[in-house]
Amino acid sequence: MNQLYDFDRVIPRRNTHSVKWDLMAKVSREPDLIPLWVADMDFPAPPEVVEAVTRRAELGIYGYAVNPDSYFEAVGGWMKRRHGWEIRQEWLVHAPGVIPAISMLVMALTAPGDRVVIQPPVYPPFFDVIRKNGREVVENPLVLRHGRYEMDFEDLERQLEAGAKMLILCSPHNPVGRVWTREELLRLSQLCLAHKVILVSDEIHSDLVYDGYRHIPAASLSEEIAMNTITCISVGKTFNLAGLQTANVIIPNAEWRRAYTHTLHALHLFIQNYFAGAAVVAAYTHGEAWLSQLMSYIRGNLDYLTDYLAKHMPTIKPVKPEGTYLVWLDCRELGMTAPEIKEWMYRKAKVALNEGSTFGKEGEGFLRINLACPRATLAEGLVRMERALKER
Repeated sequence: MNQLYDFDRVIPRRNTHSVKWDLMAKVSREPDLIPLWVADMDFPAPPEVVEAVTRRAELGIYGYAVNPDSYFEAVGGWMKRRHGWEIRQEWLVHAPGVIPAISMLVMALTAPGDRVVIQPPVYPPFFDVIRKNGREVVENPLVLRHGRYEMDFEDLERQLEAGAKMLILCSPHNPVGRVWTREELLRLSQLCLAHKVILVSDEIHSDLVYDGYRHIPAASLSEEIAMNTITCISVGKTFNLAGLQTANVIIPNAEWRRAYTHTLHALHLFIQNYFAGAAVVAAYTHGEAWLSQLMSYIRGNLDYLTDYLAKHMPTIKPVKPEGTYLVWLDCRELGMTAPEIKEWMYRKAKVALNEGSTFGKEGEGFLRINLACPRATLAEGLVRMERALKER
């Protein structure tokens, strides 16, 4: 019988140097704020991961580290079991996080002034890794139709024809929660091939998919597509290990792999976090039962959120997610300006959600909420939001 994990247990995280709990309280000057924003969980990692990290800590000497021999077996086995994609060991390259990886890929494979396509509303650092590296952001906005976001392929083809060098795909998509279908991924990948555009696929949320949906790695569609695709994965979101700052970049194209590795070494970022190797092996080897129960619990939180909003705050409409533990909330019927939404959240409700405008102009009037917390925390946050709306 599989172990039962207690996701209802509330673990105090205030005053633990947590970005999620302590940084927002400091910035907002609201010490009792409930944070439902930044994408980490309020759950402990799987016990096997905690044990592996603890054993490493007990050595007492935290010098430079290399990955154990079992590292590729763990990563490759996970990708084959969970996503049906058999990768080669030489394709796998280290990164100190998915966003640092994407930034280095932009540096390595594009030139200043090159056009890079993204699909807003999308994870805000996508804008940063393009602009702050001196490249041009090209937007191919997603389209909201009947409560579900879709790609605008006609606009995408126009943007690629105009001379884009790279497209950064968010798969599954943060914040709108889409798990792209095989047909969508195939059409997008073929457009990139036809216009000689490098496809960088951020698949950090690939393991967080609800029943009835399936994540498909874009690079698994065909050998030709694999050679034009770079895939970024991490245990960070799946197992709540973001603070270990570790990721894997899967690069079948040997020329691009050399270019990325050169940049990685030029920045001297090639050494793995001391704890990361042990954590990755433990997570990918022993974490499946924990992950299955986690997604069942988060699904319960999603149902709770949906029911609560329908009964108590019907003007806030959740966009049904197919993956991730994040939910995109359509708040446009509230009729609030962006400053008014901030005032309502931080000062009146004393709850922190992500403001939609940070995901691009298409996100104005939306909020992103994080469901990866004990249900009691979510419930208290929703009660506060409802009370603050009634007091307007």
